[in-house]
Amino acid sequence: MSAAPVICIDGPSGAGKGTVSRALAAELGWHFLDSGALYRVLAIAAEDRAVALTQVDALAALAQALELAFDGDAMAERILLYGEDVTPRVRAEATGERASRLAAHPPVREALLERQRRFRMPPGLVADGRDMGTVVFPDAALKLFLIASPEERARRRAKQLSQLGLDANVRQLTAGIRARDERDRTRRVAPLQPAEDARVVDSTTLDIPGVLQQVRTLAAERGLTGRGMGTRS
Repeated sequence: MSAAPVICIDGPSGAGKGTVSRALAAELGWHFLDSGALYRVLAIAAEDRAVALTQVDALAALAQALELAFDGDAMAERILLYGEDVTPRVRAEATGERASRLAAHPPVREALLERQRRFRMPPGLVADGRDMGTVVFPDAALKLFLIASPEERARRRAKQLSQLGLDANVRQLTAGIRARDERDRTRRVAPLQPAEDARVVDSTTLDIPGVLQQVRTLAAERGLTGRGMGTRS
């Protein structure tokens, strides 16, 4: 039996890939993988257990042993770590910064690789991340790389934080985004870059419906369609 089809949507933080990926998975009735959430959960577990981001072997061992569950579907999801709902902590800016740092360690990425691949189940998978098309699912049916300017991504993040009742400085956010992009692009393992056969979509001047329409068109060109709403496990 052939493997379930995969659509990979890679790109930097704030380009809109998470929102687009979730919406696409819901429309197709496919499973959804937020690979960045795995690294963020690991960052939370490391913080709670006083494991430093430089303790590579300990981080890799922790990644192997994570008791992690996703409750709900792509559009309404809770993330459980050892049975505790850590969803708000996963979305925090500081958690994303720590996750970016630990993701640069090859043993950590290797420890999470098989866990990510287990999300590939019928009828299909939409995978959101940074190396989905280059490393995790190199045989994906469709590979997309979603980009946007650092300034626009900072504005979007500031809006998200404001909606959560948190203060945000766009200039500081832009500087942080640029630094994280550079770190992700230059890391030795799985650097942030489009796969050779990926289609690049620039969302700087597009809203989510506009990006989603482009993605729908590209998926339809590959014969990737679904029926109804799917469930997530």
